[in-house]
Amino acid sequence: MKLVDLTRLLDAADAERVPAGRGGSPLFPKVKPIRPAVEGAAVMSQIFGCTKDDLPDGEGWGDDLVEMSTHLGTHVDAPLHYGSQCEGKPARTIGDIDISELFCPAIVLDLRGKCEQDRGIEVSVLKAAIAENGAAIEPGSAVLLRTGQEQFTIYDRGCYHYPGMTREGTLFLSGLGAKILGTDALGWDRPFGVMARAFKETGNRAEIWDGHFAGRDREVFIIQQLSNLAALPPSGFNVGFFPVRLQGASAAPARVVAFLPD
Repeated sequence: MKLVDLTRLLDAADAERVPAGRGGSPLFPKVKPIRPAVEGAAVMSQIFGCTKDDLPDGEGWGDDLVEMSTHLGTHVDAPLHYGSQCEGKPARTIGDIDISELFCPAIVLDLRGKCEQDRGIEVSVLKAAIAENGAAIEPGSAVLLRTGQEQFTIYDRGCYHYPGMTREGTLFLSGLGAKILGTDALGWDRPFGVMARAFKETGNRAEIWDGHFAGRDREVFIIQQLSNLAALPPSGFNVGFFPVRLQGASAAPARVVAFLPD
């Protein structure tokens, strides 16, 4: 079996690299390192009543103090992220989701060249991609959208102008049986600025975060900022979406791994 890591690498230094005006806590962690030869040695000397000379090479342990959003990088959205109610019941949190629900068959829909940046992905485009893939969407399975955003890093302005899903598209995929909906884009919906302009121009509240809010009506787990989808076949594999288990949280960073048969 071959393992393929689909998780975006996180780097605190990204805070200095993102384009002006595009920063934000969900994009990168704030990390204070506890260095073995400095802070680590000092704290261990205090705990054990020793000196640095008593430690191997004068070093204590390495550690890190991290400040981050639960929606950092590649992460799993729990239904609570879309509101307190889902399907007429209290929305589940990350801690409520059983790990068995997060390991499932998956397919990749190749949308490259079929959708546009800053625009919603049409249901007709999804239907054509499903037909091209040729595999059935199994109940409880995952659908991963390869939109072409892989060509950008978070240092590129193009990263922030991505194709997004709409309410109609989200309900279409979940109506076919998909429980986990993933994308290689920075977000699931259209970019916030695009939605805000549409609402300002039309006054239509259905323009506001409609892709996510669809999850209030039909429970789904949304995964954003997937990486390395190019390494996957269209179908015939499983994916594990393994979030940090946080009680009461609306989301959690995850290690997402595809399991490909030999």
